[in-house]
Amino acid sequence: MLILAGLSAYYLRFGETIAELRPVIYEMPWTSFMLSMMLVALIMILIFALAGLYNLRGTRRIIDEVKRIFLACSIGVLIIIVMTFFDRELFSSRFIILAAWVFAVVYVTLARMIVLYIQRALFSRGIGMHRVVMIGDGNTARIIEKEINQNKGLGMQIVEKCDSFTGPIQDKLAKIKKVKDFDEILQANPSLPKDESSRIIEFCNEHNVTYRFAAGLYEAQSSNVEMRALAGIPVIEIKRTPLEGWGKILKRLIDIIGALFFIIIFSPFMIIAAIAIMTDSKGPIIYRNERVGKNGKLFDTFKFRSMKAEFSTGKQFGNSEEAMKLEKELIEKQSIKEGPIYKIKDDPRVTKVGSFIRKTSIDEMPQFFNVLKGDMSIVGPRPHQPREVENYDKKHMQVFSVKPGITGMAQISGRSDLKFQEEIKLDTYYIENWSLWLDIYIMVKTPFAMVKSREAL
Repeated sequence: MLILAGLSAYYLRFGETIAELRPVIYEMPWTSFMLSMMLVALIMILIFALAGLYNLRGTRRIIDEVKRIFLACSIGVLIIIVMTFFDRELFSSRFIILAAWVFAVVYVTLARMIVLYIQRALFSRGIGMHRVVMIGDGNTARIIEKEINQNKGLGMQIVEKCDSFTGPIQDKLAKIKKVKDFDEILQANPSLPKDESSRIIEFCNEHNVTYRFAAGLYEAQSSNVEMRALAGIPVIEIKRTPLEGWGKILKRLIDIIGALFFIIIFSPFMIIAAIAIMTDSKGPIIYRNERVGKNGKLFDTFKFRSMKAEFSTGKQFGNSEEAMKLEKELIEKQSIKEGPIYKIKDDPRVTKVGSFIRKTSIDEMPQFFNVLKGDMSIVGPRPHQPREVENYDKKHMQVFSVKPGITGMAQISGRSDLKFQEEIKLDTYYIENWSLWLDIYIMVKTPFAMVKSREAL
């Protein structure tokens, strides 16, 4: 792919189209160009190796691959520019260097996508799977097990499942390792005692097995740390979020551009939805719902009304007390959520149009105007109502250190089916580990999460 990128740049530069626009000043013989290309390709392969692009890990995300490819190709181009500075004859054309860089990013990315597609096709047939032993019980373990069993593209296969790691279990796994062999032990219970976790780690070290664990709330909060020595003593600082300073400015800029883009793109759907709501039932088209934003500031989210007006809660409706009473009854009888937040299954208040726009998430499209206003971000923690937030513990309040988002880690990881503690863990991880690439990854994953079925709309 790298050599193909160089050849494409060469023929593009010396082709008639570009040559007519910008005449060729320096001729470059084919043989000398190919020798230079071979040298550059070898250097680039070395850079790719250092960037981790030849890691033998079984499963990889394409967004991570693209990021590494872009950075590796950019470093390679910088090296070529420096080499050209000392030896002008290496590449006399700046156009070839820049064109080859673009072609390299595109070609290598396409090749990687093909390889990953083939790899996932093999995974779906059970070929080349990463063999996993899962240890732990409880809800977290069940969610992980379900995801691994359903999503063959992860390339993982559970070969053994144990509730704990006692002495007999350890002996059993040692025998399995000799007969079947496995690649990894996944501790799927964040609450497993420390001594038991230590024994798992010792076992993994002894048998050359990868160890991974599902993070609890504390581990999620501690994932972004910095250690410095103070008077010879290691002092660890838990960073709040990279979304400070330039990160905050960059995110806001992307939010404005992204919101304008999506409003223009989705405007036909929003117009059709508005007409459908207006003809289906009486009441306002836009539903204003009070939510808690950054630093506890209250604001109104804009959503398309999906419920009958007489049952809708909020200041814009004149029957708030009766509507609130009915909602409380429905929460007690039909809520599928545990903890301070609620989600009503088979909500009788939802209209026919409302059911469709909720299922397709069209009801949330007006929130792009909230993003333009600055109350929300495109990506961030899920916004919750003040009466839900009243029941939060102090340890949950970190989610209000950033703006809430239209989509986020929770939305792409289970949407309304997630339990409250799981949602908090994901939002905490996002806050502590924010990056531009993470936002892009979440936005790319959102459409795929939208088409998945949910327990409640």
